[in-house]
Amino acid sequence: MTRTPRRLLLTLFAGLALAGTAMADTWPSKPMRLVVNFPPGGAADAMARALGPHLSEALKQPLVIENKPGAGGNIGGLEVARSASDGYTFLMSSGGAITINPLIYAKMGYDPEKELVPVAAVARVLVYLEVKDSLPVKTVQEFVAYAKANPGKLSYGTPGQGSSPHLAAEMFDRMAGVKTTHVPYKGAGPALIDVLNGQLDFWFDPGPGLKHLKDGKIRLLAIGSPKRSPLYPDVPTLDEAGLKGFNADTMFGIYAPRGTPAEALARIHDEVNKALARPEVVQVLRALGADPAPMGREAFVEHQNHERDRFGSLVKAIGLRLE
Repeated sequence: MTRTPRRLLLTLFAGLALAGTAMADTWPSKPMRLVVNFPPGGAADAMARALGPHLSEALKQPLVIENKPGAGGNIGGLEVARSASDGYTFLMSSGGAITINPLIYAKMGYDPEKELVPVAAVARVLVYLEVKDSLPVKTVQEFVAYAKANPGKLSYGTPGQGSSPHLAAEMFDRMAGVKTTHVPYKGAGPALIDVLNGQLDFWFDPGPGLKHLKDGKIRLLAIGSPKRSPLYPDVPTLDEAGLKGFNADTMFGIYAPRGTPAEALARIHDEVNKALARPEVVQVLRALGADPAPMGREAFVEHQNHERDRFGSLVKAIGLRLE
């Protein structure tokens, strides 16, 4: 190698090193975006707005929360995946929109596994098996017996095809040996309304219905999780009720466009974990029926891969495919 090219290479490496140092010293230097790929009022939106003030305070920059719902979370995911990977745009999403949607949608517009990177886990979202009050059942065992005696007659609502409540109900049908009828809605809110007014017989509640349990219009039978909810310690899990191994939990978290600087990823991860220790943030998550889930980035990636495999087998078994 001649002297001139060698000097050019040394100059280039030195410039890259200085650029990295400059990024670490100056980032963030302008307002940031946290895109939520679901409508306002849902679990992802509530989590983003609970974390937002703490991230803004820690990073000393405004954090703008933008809702980009649609197509099961694909629209918001695409928005972030195609954004500049400069450390100023992040995504707040359910795990299912990242790991399960590629198995369900024939055309997503992007590949989450290749175009997004997991940054920080936020919360483990449980689903709660609830029935309308007029249904003559008090326990899971009675509910299963009633469903077997009325095949195809019981209807349940979900936030949409492929959502975690939908997959929870499909898992329930297969494990309990029953047949029920799926009624998809555009969001959890409309589905909840029809459970409350008695048009639907049951649903797997991702959290919004919990505040209505005291009204007496719906009844909580079980938790669709490996462990009981701290909110309802006396309510059994479906595993305890006889459906061994039942687990319909999903992990919500924050993602970034691939290529985002490592310094930005590490800082957001650390600040999210700090925020998850704050009582006011924990209170919001608990009200959703969710468990705060701070963890390392490697553990988050491993969890995501496990969820892809676990739910992938169910998706294939039921033949779920959307355009």
